[in-house]
Amino acid sequence: MQSLALGPFALSMDHLLLLIALVIALFAGWVSSRKGGKNPESALFLIVLVAALGARLGFVLRYSEEYLADPVQIIDIRDGGFWWVSGLAAGIATTLFCFWRQPALRRPLGIALLCGGITWGTTAVPLAHIQQNQQSLPDMVLMSQQGQEVNLQDYAGKPVVLNVWATWCPPCVREMPVLQDAQQSHPEVHFLFANLGEDAVTIDAFLMELGVELDNVLLDQRNAIGQHYGSRALPTTLFIDAQGQLRDSHLGELSAASLKDKLSRLLPDQLPQ
Repeated sequence: MQSLALGPFALSMDHLLLLIALVIALFAGWVSSRKGGKNPESALFLIVLVAALGARLGFVLRYSEEYLADPVQIIDIRDGGFWWVSGLAAGIATTLFCFWRQPALRRPLGIALLCGGITWGTTAVPLAHIQQNQQSLPDMVLMSQQGQEVNLQDYAGKPVVLNVWATWCPPCVREMPVLQDAQQSHPEVHFLFANLGEDAVTIDAFLMELGVELDNVLLDQRNAIGQHYGSRALPTTLFIDAQGQLRDSHLGELSAASLKDKLSRLLPDQLPQ
């Protein structure tokens, strides 16, 4: 799960692969249009935009209760709240509209979408499978706030939500109440909070000032978790199944809706889809 922090955004490998697929689609469409037809560049951007809006709208509607409690979160796409089903439907509908309105686009746009889809499918899907199989819960010893050694593998046997954070990270601070509520609501899940590079006194003072009570706060002085999972962004939240396998991850701030969505996939038999 390689990642790169860009200001307030965290760019994951999935995002990079999606951008690469779009660039290849644009190039393929341009080459195809030179042999007859119209350059599909504007149509491709329209499809991507409408698909993204459709995916966001679908996600907001699915978790309307959480978003109504904090409507500002609706426009904050940093929480990663997108539903691929509504996004795909919106993208297909826009594509069919472009085919119908502009016959000259059919061949180059079709080729562009095909090339972009093949690029995404042959890179992102196998990469996700490899990462999930290789990135298991490590045999790693960290220190608790009380100065005791804690091995992460001690938490195997139950699903784990592993949050990497720091007191100086504004998105980390904003998502703390959401994670606190989830920890209290889901005793069937181990919520672990690995602080990056700070001492217990600093952490205790911070949590007291914020008014948040967290169990399982660990000290990761050397960013061992980030090195193991290949993440340089804060906050990073990892979703690990009861067998210790990484099933999902989230780079950046979690909203109540995006956390509920992640947990619904980690606990498919206990939370509504």
